[in-house]
Amino acid sequence: MPNKVVHFKSIGPVTFSRNRRSKNIKISVKPDKSVLVSFPFFISEDEVLAFLTRNEDWISRQQKKADAGRTPYDTGSTIKTKLHTLEMHHGETGKVETDGKMIKIFAADFNTEEARFLLEDILTQIYRFEARKLLPARLQELAREHGFRYGKVSIRNNKRNWGSCSSRNNISLNLHMMKLPDELIDYILLHELVHTEIKNHGPLFWEKLDKHTNYRARELSGQVKKYSTYIL
Repeated sequence: MPNKVVHFKSIGPVTFSRNRRSKNIKISVKPDKSVLVSFPFFISEDEVLAFLTRNEDWISRQQKKADAGRTPYDTGSTIKTKLHTLEMHHGETGKVETDGKMIKIFAADFNTEEARFLLEDILTQIYRFEARKLLPARLQELAREHGFRYGKVSIRNNKRNWGSCSSRNNISLNLHMMKLPDELIDYILLHELVHTEIKNHGPLFWEKLDKHTNYRARELSGQVKKYSTYIL
């Protein structure tokens, strides 16, 4: 079933997503302030609307936190990704110049919504390119080193998780992993590789993941959560 978008006056558009794995209603507020609500098939949309209404104040607070945590960019700012450098320049909004790994982005005012959307779109394209170039190779390297086997690898612009492993051991990775330090990228890759053998998050899963992360699984998991979005 396709996702449905419902507009709330106070919090903006909310994406409704039925999820067969969900056991209850969960609200996620993303760094761009967008809202996703996932819920089981047995819960009606009216119940979801009522749940959202009860939690509008909480959602608004998280959106304000997302605003406060958003890095301000202006002319002269620089963003360094794994393989590229982005420079902010004053000029005609929407103009982009590329020279190998150097990308120049122009805007009359980087604080406008138009400029922010432009920057976010370009960053997403860069992260997708870098993820496709770097993540499958690193996954293969770690699998060989730790003795795992897996199926296909896909890169997605996922708003719900960092990665997943299917019943056929196909691994899906989030392109936004490219924002993370290398150590945490490796942790997520190992997390999904362990899922090729253990499909749950029970004690045996964490014991095995601990073994492959030098007994730092819980520590690294906590660090990854600091990069995650606000979830109710």
